[in-house]
Amino acid sequence: MSLSKLVLRSMKKNMKHYYLYFFALIFSVTLYFSFVTLQNNAEVLETVQQSGTATAGFKAATYMLYFIVLFFVLYANHLFMKRRSKEIGLYQLIGMTKGLIVRLLAVESILLFVGAVVLGMLAGFFSSRLFAMILLRVLEKEALVTMTFSTEALQQSIVVFAILLVIVLVQMAWMIYRVSLLSLFSASKQADERVKRFSPLQMVIGFLGLVLIAYGYYASTKLFDINSNGDLFLNMIIILATTIGGTFLVFRFSVAFIMNSIRLKKNGHLTVRDVLALTPIMHRMKGNAKSLTLITVLTGFSLGVTTLAYISYYSSESSAYSQVPGDYVLLEDKGQEFLKKLEENNIAFDKRDYRLQSVSASFTQLLSESQQNEDNPLFGLDGIIYTIPLSDYQQLVLEASVSDNDVILTNYGGYMAEMFPLEKDRDVVVTSRGPEGTKEETLHVKEVRHESIISGTVTSGPGGPIFVVPDALFEKLAAHDVPDMWQNQTTINLKNKSDLALAEKLYMQSNGENFIQSYEEERKGNIESLGITIFTAAFLGLAFLMTTGSILYFKQMSEAEEERGSYTILRKIGFAEKDIMKGIYMKQAFNFGVPLIIGLFHSYFAVKSGWFLFGSELTAPLWIAMSCYIALYAIFAVLSVGYYKKVIRESL
Repeated sequence: MSLSKLVLRSMKKNMKHYYLYFFALIFSVTLYFSFVTLQNNAEVLETVQQSGTATAGFKAATYMLYFIVLFFVLYANHLFMKRRSKEIGLYQLIGMTKGLIVRLLAVESILLFVGAVVLGMLAGFFSSRLFAMILLRVLEKEALVTMTFSTEALQQSIVVFAILLVIVLVQMAWMIYRVSLLSLFSASKQADERVKRFSPLQMVIGFLGLVLIAYGYYASTKLFDINSNGDLFLNMIIILATTIGGTFLVFRFSVAFIMNSIRLKKNGHLTVRDVLALTPIMHRMKGNAKSLTLITVLTGFSLGVTTLAYISYYSSESSAYSQVPGDYVLLEDKGQEFLKKLEENNIAFDKRDYRLQSVSASFTQLLSESQQNEDNPLFGLDGIIYTIPLSDYQQLVLEASVSDNDVILTNYGGYMAEMFPLEKDRDVVVTSRGPEGTKEETLHVKEVRHESIISGTVTSGPGGPIFVVPDALFEKLAAHDVPDMWQNQTTINLKNKSDLALAEKLYMQSNGENFIQSYEEERKGNIESLGITIFTAAFLGLAFLMTTGSILYFKQMSEAEEERGSYTILRKIGFAEKDIMKGIYMKQAFNFGVPLIIGLFHSYFAVKSGWFLFGSELTAPLWIAMSCYIALYAIFAVLSVGYYKKVIRESL
């Protein structure tokens, strides 16, 4: 029989195995080709060209995506070869050499790759337009996206997947040449481990895994604490090492120990549910510990990165408001022409004028005793703090009152407030400088607030503190101080937001001197700079999620096939399908639920350690991202349960 006929017969016979591997290849090609096509889309490039990091971000995401695809395809190929181990062993028994078997499987792999690349590129071509529309929607851009075929994307994808094919062929040849004939017939059982009892050392190691994870979580909460010792990068490496190492020890020893303890407590009275859930999990944990650890870490990593990117995007409005706390802010009594244009176009607005006065103060006076150390950048720092009279402040915040030398510290938020919190009930000595020299005043901070009230330009960025002082004290400071350029500003809020588009046009015509600030321009600037980041992070997060979910699904399909004989025996001795499925439900709840839950905890503590560096909103972005991951994992779990149900029904 010729090699070509043997290949066709082999592929026909293994169709039930090939569709799984074929799907993995098509999915990988679709992801990669659609993303590369998106990078070469003229409408997308023209729209995002204002973002200086767009090109670099796309390239970095492309490399990361190729790593995901490589990992996914290699794992799927490994699983596929494992399922065909007995067939490869039979080939050797009838006299075929390993070289001939490698050529046979190589021809099959090449045919599969060619078919998958063609179908994947077609799917990627059509899906790229959808991704382009999503990207423009995220950037809040209006553009017509046409379906254009990119020859650059085609060439790049062909080269990439040709390299991947070579890697797969090398992996396949290595697996065939290194294994013995006997091991091929027992490959499906190599992951099983007969567990009778656990030694005290194994119990200690399992407990150590929990301790390492707990330490990693605790250390992450202190990562940006100014009182923590050590280098930041070194601390991050230690946290990663303890968390990943602890996760492996938990899966390798703790889980099997817990399952075995539950089994021993039953004194041999095991139900079908126990046999189909507890026992397989316990016996397979030796072989599954590495893969479950990898899946858990990838889940936590991808969810953490996606959440941080979404925090930045979700906080774009609050970040813009911290810079421009109003629809428009006029500085230095400028912008009168802009106000006239608003009136001429019948655009109604509210106008609030604020007076500011600068004083010098040492931030050390506001720090708690635990933060008064040389590692704190605010320790020993003397800076300009602006004051605002109570009457002006009450235009924005009604519930406020100060008297004598009591003041409210406000306008202090963002990552500064998280990393370097300032305390109330402290006395602060401030200095004002005028023609007659310097004059000191002792102020008592009665309250600390975080709302933004003045332009970020005045405080050199969001988070600059402002003292709300009594009017009499403000007039006293103003009489002595030398006027500066930021002494006055005006906040403009439109009464009808439908006038915003016209007002923005008038703003662009009137802002030649850059003394008018627009909240909408600031917000759109944030959207444009962060839109590419959130899109690429979400795309890679989806790729990671589909990869980890698919791997878990493929593993369960493989285990279901291996356990088909057990289901046949159970059905023959009288157990109904619903009795067997109770154990399957528990098993799938563990296989999908435990890696997901631990991954969620990993991502939560990773995000919690430094989320304030990325934005001002945590709860909503975190819950939204986690909900998406939980929903998609649930879909894979349902598909896995459905496959088990199909195998059980076919077992008789």
